[in-house]
Amino acid sequence: MRLLTTKFLATLATTLLLTSQVTADDMPYGLAPGKPHDGTKLNILSVVTPQFDGLMLRDGEFTELTGIETEWTFIPFTALQEKVASVGVAADGNFDVVNYLDSWGPPNAHWLVPIDDWMARDGISMERYPGAFAKSAQFEGKTLGFPLRAHAMLMFYRQDIFDELGLAAPASWDEVIAAGNAIRDSGKDIEPLALYYHNDGNRQNLFIWLSYLWSAGADVFDENFKPVWASEAGIQATKDYIALHTEHKVTNPASLSFVEQDARQSFAQGKSAMLPVWWWAYSPLTNPESSTVTKEQVAFTGLPTYQDRSVTYAISMPFSISSYSKNQDAAWEFLKWLSNPDMEKANATEREVAGKPIVNNVVTHIANLQDPDVNAANDDIQQAAWASLEESDIMPQIAEWPEIGDILSAAIAEAAAGGDVAQLMTDAAERAEKILSRAGYY
Repeated sequence: MRLLTTKFLATLATTLLLTSQVTADDMPYGLAPGKPHDGTKLNILSVVTPQFDGLMLRDGEFTELTGIETEWTFIPFTALQEKVASVGVAADGNFDVVNYLDSWGPPNAHWLVPIDDWMARDGISMERYPGAFAKSAQFEGKTLGFPLRAHAMLMFYRQDIFDELGLAAPASWDEVIAAGNAIRDSGKDIEPLALYYHNDGNRQNLFIWLSYLWSAGADVFDENFKPVWASEAGIQATKDYIALHTEHKVTNPASLSFVEQDARQSFAQGKSAMLPVWWWAYSPLTNPESSTVTKEQVAFTGLPTYQDRSVTYAISMPFSISSYSKNQDAAWEFLKWLSNPDMEKANATEREVAGKPIVNNVVTHIANLQDPDVNAANDDIQQAAWASLEESDIMPQIAEWPEIGDILSAAIAEAAAGGDVAQLMTDAAERAEKILSRAGYY
């Protein structure tokens, strides 16, 4: 009897061990089994946004699965660049995971940990993201993080005004101009188009300019990193972008001083009828707590074509692991959890998390951009974004881009104020070439 009992107990112990192994191997999101980082605390630096509020409010699941606790520090976008730079300069290990704008990645790449080996080990591919989004989180052949907040550019417009005036959704910039003239001629107390030409330090006035430039077949640099935006095609594209304000006068006059947020507010307050901006703006533009226009009044379409083509500018805000962190393996577990497509879908379809209202339409995985449930919950804006991303690109990923981008941004602002477009863009190209020559590009 004792022998049978011993065998039974041995069999039972083996069964329980196998069961626990199966359960561990089935950990969701590819998380490491056995809680190897139990008791670790991670500090997360993030931009302020409802999207990340929703993720933060869900992170109790991550702690339950891994034993890793998290502490989030949220920074407004206008202050984030300075904060990220200061963390890098100070070699500050207090933040394990940092969130930043993609164009800030190259200047800070020396302290951001490449994640390619981890991805290969855990079977994660950047092919789950649209090409422009994936590219935005990479530098010199290495993947620096996941593009968890990423945006396509769309044109928003006032459906009620367009219907009243018999206007169709503007498919080209020529149609934007025609619609703008019709709105002006109608005598309505609303400006046709909100743009943002101000030189704000974040290079926002390059967003629409890049679409004009690329759609014209021009580019920022050639294959040898020579500035080529002052080519004949590039100059004409820039003139046409500036002419929306200076010649056609279909823009809100305040566009000279507008940054992107100002333009969004102008649309949300019913003061402008068209707005080219990131797709995430749909949520605040239709939220009665932040907008005076209703969902029924707001429509969207792809960014208009220029010369029968639309190449859009895409942007992302990756999360990366700091090389100064003492918890890099635990931080990788957090990135796996944070970036999983199932939670991203929930975060874009559920309107309340832990009792807090959350309105967010941002997803970055191809599967979620095409997901019928995600689209149904967000008026098919993901479908429009997916189409916008079909032909898209990002700002140049070089360490010198912030300095060069600032030169371009200043030239655009001066041109919009009435300056000589060709001269300003030519001078900007010459200054940029000197910067790149000193940096050893040629």
